[in-house]
Amino acid sequence: MRPILIILLFMLIAVSAKSQKWQKGSFTDIKGNKVTGLIHDDLSGKGPIKDEGYIEFKDDSKANPYKLSASDLKSYMVGQDSFVVAHAPHNTTWTKKELDFVKVELDEETKLYVAEVGTVSGGGNGIGVRPAGGVGFGTGPYGGGYGGVSIDIGGGRGRKGPVQATYYYGANTAEMDQLTPMNFEDAMSDIMGDEQEVVDKIRAHQFNLGNIQKLIAYFKQVKEAESKRLKAESNPN
Repeated sequence: MRPILIILLFMLIAVSAKSQKWQKGSFTDIKGNKVTGLIHDDLSGKGPIKDEGYIEFKDDSKANPYKLSASDLKSYMVGQDSFVVAHAPHNTTWTKKELDFVKVELDEETKLYVAEVGTVSGGGNGIGVRPAGGVGFGTGPYGGGYGGVSIDIGGGRGRKGPVQATYYYGANTAEMDQLTPMNFEDAMSDIMGDEQEVVDKIRAHQFNLGNIQKLIAYFKQVKEAESKRLKAESNPN
């Protein structure tokens, strides 16, 4: 009796994992058409086009899925997370993909993007190869320069827990530069420049690339509080 229960438990876990990979979302194609349905973006294996990232999409839970390569799309959304198509920024290369998706971490005038790295070997969906350890220099996941950080960036591409992440900033993906310890203060102060309280803490070295997610959360908190204050002042009654 016990072996049967164990088998049933594993079958239940497998079915649950398979169902969780599909998330409500939408994509915008290169013509600007927006389509809503279910998206699976934590993928492995070959996509429709060599050297391009891709997602799977289906209109509803009963529909047959189909693959969409990065060059078919402008962007896609899963929950509250937004991803846009990007080439590797100038002077860098992505070892597995010529064209892939980056998450829009902060949608300010100067934007903050994050690229998540997938599996190290075996043809995973990541943009590059995960280096050993956390912050590092050398070959890194993007060819040369800074190697990224191992942190929990939450949500995004179906992954849970700590992942390897490399951050970029710029007015758009065509102007992205990689965020490094050397340019961190200037870049993040520019991105968060509307909130002087946050900039002061950045300049006081209270935040760095290793705890960037705490900085992002703090910035959003301050920004939301400021928005509520301004709204209250404009509607005193």
